[in-house]
Amino acid sequence: MIISHKYKFIFIKTAKTAGTSIEVFLAKQCGSTDIVTPIFPPVEGHQARNYKGFINPIPEILERPGKLFSALRHAITSHDKFYNHMPASLVQKRVPCKVWNGYFKFCVERNPWDKVLSHYHMHAAREGGSLSLDEYLARGRFPLNYFRYTDDSGAKIIVDRVLHYENLAAELGEVFSQLNIPFDGTLGVKAKSEYRTDRRPYQEVFNDEQRRIVENVFAKEIELHGCRF
Repeated sequence: MIISHKYKFIFIKTAKTAGTSIEVFLAKQCGSTDIVTPIFPPVEGHQARNYKGFINPIPEILERPGKLFSALRHAITSHDKFYNHMPASLVQKRVPCKVWNGYFKFCVERNPWDKVLSHYHMHAAREGGSLSLDEYLARGRFPLNYFRYTDDSGAKIIVDRVLHYENLAAELGEVFSQLNIPFDGTLGVKAKSEYRTDRRPYQEVFNDEQRRIVENVFAKEIELHGCRF
């Protein structure tokens, strides 16, 4: 996640959408007072800065009483005011109103079936290639993103623009031109892209049952963006 006072933008990092590559690129453009959160594992050229700070947990606890203990634990043990993959709704609570209202807020989203396939290949590679797609789906740990760019209800998108992963270079070019960020059409790094060796379209990979599992899990994102298989 990045908050750039130099270029007046907030980048909300979503899962499996080239977020690390975008963040590494943007971090190099950012100024010394901008907020850049750490990424793990570290990537050469990415320098985190200004993400620590005091947090008053009381307002957030009152809004989410079910998260009382986790909020208190975070307030006591962590000094990270901002962090990687931080939801926009929480960023909104932790920055001044003039920053939230005045800065351009954007993120990237991806077709859920393609996103799940990418997520599966990452986990399969980390486990030595023995993980089957059915085993992955049965675990139920999916790269859901909608809560990262919607309000607390999950019903309303609160960023100014959600870019399409499928048209990423062109749409990044539009955004960077709007923000006066130098961009030659390439990010210069493809972080975490080495996991996927099977490049078949997702339509050729999922069977009907697997397709329906993803459709049910990602119903909110499909509704928000009109995604199709």
